[in-house]
Amino acid sequence: MRADPGAKTTIKSFAGQTGGTEYFFTVEPSGEGDFAHQLHSVARHYADAVKARGLMPETAIFRRILVSDVLNQEAAVRASPLVTDKAAGPVAISLVQQPPLPASKIALLAYHIDGDASLAKRRISPELLEVRKAGRRHLWSTGLRSGRSEHGVSSYDETTAVFQQLVDALAAQGGTLAADCIRTWLYVKGVDVFYQDLVDCRTALFAQHGLTRETHTIASTGIEGACGGRYEVVAMDAYSVLGLAREQISYLNDFHLLGSTLDYGVTFERGTRVAYADRMHNFISGTASIDPQGRVVHPGNVLRQLGRALDNIEGLLHAGGAGLADMMHLTVYLRDIADYRVVRNSLNERCPGLPVLVVLAPVCRPDWLIEMEGIAITANNQPGLPAF
Repeated sequence: MRADPGAKTTIKSFAGQTGGTEYFFTVEPSGEGDFAHQLHSVARHYADAVKARGLMPETAIFRRILVSDVLNQEAAVRASPLVTDKAAGPVAISLVQQPPLPASKIALLAYHIDGDASLAKRRISPELLEVRKAGRRHLWSTGLRSGRSEHGVSSYDETTAVFQQLVDALAAQGGTLAADCIRTWLYVKGVDVFYQDLVDCRTALFAQHGLTRETHTIASTGIEGACGGRYEVVAMDAYSVLGLAREQISYLNDFHLLGSTLDYGVTFERGTRVAYADRMHNFISGTASIDPQGRVVHPGNVLRQLGRALDNIEGLLHAGGAGLADMMHLTVYLRDIADYRVVRNSLNERCPGLPVLVVLAPVCRPDWLIEMEGIAITANNQPGLPAF
């Protein structure tokens, strides 16, 4: 198969004093050719980038594969080296229909950890990967789905089903939703119609598990996306860490820019920071152009919304002792494909060199033209905390 010289691979890494080096890769094909060609291009350029960095295949932890038509493309992805590479060992695979922009059929976000001999991976179930590192157990849950195969099931019931899978999986490993889940990604087919039922279900479910205004909730993104089943409306990925000490976890907000989500009936944290001896992970939830009262700022103007969303993210990061320069990657969700070029050009100016994927995925309110999420990592010097 011919080469794809227009493909783009972007890489950013963080090297800690004791916990090894974390790598984030984004791979985008040129958009030329059919799906088989683009899939081959992504797999090849990713493998070349991993090799060029001197990384062994088994350093791979997580891959999110974004496609344009999951019902027709899933089988080919599942049969590709992105999923079947035995040298990598088990890897958490998230497969989501969110068409990559400007006009590709597939794109990849990948996460690796290198330089820690203690790291070991184990597949507990098709949806659950355990990563043991420095005595800590990191659980990656991907592709949680209700399994519905018929019309008429509510998004409320599907949300209940996917969260129950996560709750059960954590319980089986000695964990709980409230104590151990750090981050969720919720994908809703038809977000303009079905998002509110998801929100209502999550609020009720969180209350049952002790996640309230007086305690905390969970960093999250709730966005348009599809994960396979023809009739399934809701799917979820999640990241949990078992046994973190209470002092390792804090929650991020800048109340000059953003109010609490609970003030307008939504239950998720704007951001969650996890501190280790040598680094801090700042998980930034899906963030849009919103003010402290929960109102959309700059309706109809995507560039001004982009600027406000980045300002909001920067405010969240500052609350955790970080900045935009510490972002490791950014996923950008657009409602209108026509906004891609101006958004990408603006991001290239404000965040040069950052691994960025831009996808077609409407946000939960039609007036929001753009939303963004990602993770920032900064150095820490608290040797009394557990190692990463």
